[in-house]
Amino acid sequence: MSYRSSLLRTVMFAAAYAIACAAGRLTVMDSSNLSLVWPAAGVAVIWFCAQRQARATWPDVAAFALVTMAINMITGASPTLALCFVVANLLQVAVFLVLFQRWRPGLWGTGGPAPMRTPGDLWGLLAAAFTATLSGAVVGPLVIWLVTGTFSWAAAFVWLARNTASVLLLGAVALSVGHAVTGYRDRHGGLARWGRHGMSLLAAAPRRRVLEYLAIIVGTMATYVAGFALGHGLPLTFLMIAVTVWAGTRLATPFVALHALATGTVSVLFTLHGLGPFAAVEDNAARAFLAQLFVALVAVVGLALALGRAERDALLAELAAEKAELAVHREEASRRADMMTTIVDSMTDGLAVIAADGRVVLRNPAAARLLGGQVSPDHRMLTSTHYGLFHLDGRPVAESEMMHRRAIAGDHLHGQDYLVRNAGVPEGRILRVTSGSFNDVGGERTAVLLFHDVTAERRHRDELTSFAGVVAHDLLNPVTTVEGWSEAAEDALDGVPGVERARDGLARVRRAAGRMRTLISGLLDYTTARDAEVAPARIDLDELVAEITAARSDAAVAAGTPRPHFTVGDLPAVYADPVLTRQLLDNLIGNAIKYTAPGVEPALTLTGGTADGLVRISVADNGIGIPAGQHETIFGNFHRAHRTEGYAGTGLGLGICKRIAERHGGTITAGDNPGGGSRFTFTLPAAPVLAPLLSNAGAEPMVRL
Repeated sequence: MSYRSSLLRTVMFAAAYAIACAAGRLTVMDSSNLSLVWPAAGVAVIWFCAQRQARATWPDVAAFALVTMAINMITGASPTLALCFVVANLLQVAVFLVLFQRWRPGLWGTGGPAPMRTPGDLWGLLAAAFTATLSGAVVGPLVIWLVTGTFSWAAAFVWLARNTASVLLLGAVALSVGHAVTGYRDRHGGLARWGRHGMSLLAAAPRRRVLEYLAIIVGTMATYVAGFALGHGLPLTFLMIAVTVWAGTRLATPFVALHALATGTVSVLFTLHGLGPFAAVEDNAARAFLAQLFVALVAVVGLALALGRAERDALLAELAAEKAELAVHREEASRRADMMTTIVDSMTDGLAVIAADGRVVLRNPAAARLLGGQVSPDHRMLTSTHYGLFHLDGRPVAESEMMHRRAIAGDHLHGQDYLVRNAGVPEGRILRVTSGSFNDVGGERTAVLLFHDVTAERRHRDELTSFAGVVAHDLLNPVTTVEGWSEAAEDALDGVPGVERARDGLARVRRAAGRMRTLISGLLDYTTARDAEVAPARIDLDELVAEITAARSDAAVAAGTPRPHFTVGDLPAVYADPVLTRQLLDNLIGNAIKYTAPGVEPALTLTGGTADGLVRISVADNGIGIPAGQHETIFGNFHRAHRTEGYAGTGLGLGICKRIAERHGGTITAGDNPGGGSRFTFTLPAAPVLAPLLSNAGAEPMVRL
């Protein structure tokens, strides 16, 4: 708001305040200057509420004080009394502004944008008006008593009643109509053509609604004329309340506020002319008090009904919106449920959800198909005999070993294979089962089973493993023959002069045969690491590492090479395949010893720790390290980082290590050792506190792939 527009508003409000003061003075009833109404109190509150955003408030305070002083001195008050009235009225306005801002901060006039919308807003307005007027009523008459030496309780009560009624009526009108005017100005950029716009809205309104407004206006006029001008002492006041109730329960809050202002004005005018029930009261103070009480009561009843209806309508609208939103969410949930059902039913893998009591909550068609169609007619899990469930070694699955029972007990399966053989699949089918569990809505554990057919995969793997074994055997036989005859030829040439070239050639043949044997053994190891079944068990890494390091130390002593030095920390137990885990550690330790510079004593450090259910093992050495840029490629098949430096090898060792770690659900990485050399780190599943219990000592251990 600009300074110029703020001053213009100050002048306009000062003029309105002066007119309100003059109007109040016109209702003086006797020589004691006791007025029937004092609309200036409401105008003052509206004035300072509207000017809350002004750049400076001192012009408004000064204008308010000058007008109050002038009006009171013109009507016969001394300068001292006039100044006292200025203080009392300013205090009254200040108290109202502070309280109303604190109690209803979001309303128009307190810095917020909202109109009166709930009965709580009305009670906040009434409480602020009463408290502010009470402070003025205490200060004003008290100052009069100090100046004149006389104190009138009647004047104090009249001050309280008329100022409270004035602030309530005019404040309600300002909050309702002012918000509407501000909203119109913000929407249309000004107040021009508001009349034409209002007529267009009136023309578009339903005729029945317009007629109801007209009926309220005519009925109010008739009722108040009958009650004040034609009643002649008859108790017709209840008719006036009835009209207010009609308006409050049917019409908009701004209209009800204007209706209360109009009826209050009519009541005061009739009373001033000696008409109506209040004119019959002989005591002026009592007459003024009762008239203002009636005006305030009519306003409170009408506004409370209108605001209560508005609040109810708002709640119903909010409820309808929430209901519509809920319907949308319900439809969306139904659509998603249908989509999820379609997805589950179209899966090639079987899915089953089983409650703790054995009730089948969900089972897709693939689950029934993979089980050979052997499903329970009452949707409850039966014994393993009904489904034809066997371990891979041919033992029937015991009742305690049923997949859903183990999952509910917390023993989740991660790729365990079972054999299914029944009338539906007489040739047998191997299913890989993965299970989990969750708590249902009632808090009971519920198992989730996933079935995957691995019959063809295992058949292919077994054929490949058999083929690899046959090929390796057939390849090793000629290598053994070459090695044997080469050695025999060398023995035969012992002591024969002039055959050095022949002996050198035979040595080359034997070395080539040795490299061929190493390569074939590496291929067999890689095939084993890739395709062999993983049979996990609890492994004490401290014990396993002690065996490997002892064997490596003995081998170094036997070969006449520097004996490696090992530093081994506390290594947690793992749950992994013992054979593959030994191969993993032996490869890493062997590589660390092999890739040590000539003449340097190998020094290895093994450390471990546990995090998130995995054991992390690090193998650090003081070797020649890994060339830059090859920390990931060294895990590729047949990759040799030091091919030109005279270190023997096939390039399969680290690839085997990577495959072993990954088949256990772990990882392996390579890095540089801060003290020089390399550091390899891999993870394996941590061993549970208690190893899984099997029903028979000879049972095949759980398969995890």
